[in-house]
Amino acid sequence: MKEAASEILNGIIVPLVTPLSDNGEIDKKGLKKLLEHVIRGGVQGIFILGTTGEAQSLSKRQREEMIWETSRIIRNRLPLLVGISDTTIGDSILLAEKAKEAGAYAVVATAPYYFAISQPELIAYFENLIHLLPLPLFLYNMPMHTKINFDPETIKHLAQYDQVVGFKDSSANGTYLQTVMNIMKENPDFMIFVGPEEMTAEMVLMGINGGVNGGANLFPELYVELYDAASKHEMEKVKMLQQTVMHISTGIYCQSNDASAYLRGLKCALSVAGICHDFPAIPFTPFNKEYRSRIKKEMTVIAKMLRKDSPS
Repeated sequence: MKEAASEILNGIIVPLVTPLSDNGEIDKKGLKKLLEHVIRGGVQGIFILGTTGEAQSLSKRQREEMIWETSRIIRNRLPLLVGISDTTIGDSILLAEKAKEAGAYAVVATAPYYFAISQPELIAYFENLIHLLPLPLFLYNMPMHTKINFDPETIKHLAQYDQVVGFKDSSANGTYLQTVMNIMKENPDFMIFVGPEEMTAEMVLMGINGGVNGGANLFPELYVELYDAASKHEMEKVKMLQQTVMHISTGIYCQSNDASAYLRGLKCALSVAGICHDFPAIPFTPFNKEYRSRIKKEMTVIAKMLRKDSPS
């Protein structure tokens, strides 16, 4: 049985974008540039093959390649978390074994998706999964895509197992997350992270471990600074930085009404910044010239806000 994680994580973990070339293959040059960018920015961990990493649109071969290439580039400089979410336990275990071989810190898994399942079925699924895992596990709540919300009592039950060391919530429901925090308050070593960056400062002020924020691909220093300010309860600084976070949310992630706008906007902005290509995985396509022009203008505005936020 795998022991609990040896290190408690706090701060900003970047849910890494998967850089792709125009032929749909992993862009290794872009991946290295992106990883060095976020490491310089001070993030506390790297999470690959999550929602922002488009894991479910990548082949098994591509997922394995992302594990090996990311591990090779970061060289144990930061903890590596690997998404193993799938529709079968067998495929999740195979990815977890690759993550273990690559020296990952932990794996991350959503509920199995496609079929809607009950809470008892969800518990049974994870009880079967965790006994086969070679690494600690973070539960990942993404009800928009999985059709099920982890009940707080389900989280408490699964956290009884040493392998289950944390929880990432992307429900965007603050009341729900505070309920999870309350029910887990007797287990201070259980790590809780929030996905939506618009909520990170608020939830850090309430006592969670940190954020898993897509914007940290672009502006890692901003989100690290926001976490630090919130953890120290520096409210005026939090308010100032939050304005920039919200401008990124509205200016980069909401350029179209499509459900894919967040991902396409983020990848477009990374391309404008010269970090990696803007090709998303099929079925999505890059933004056209009009949207790219809008993103470029927003990046200029954000750059000015960041300079204003920086200490003189």
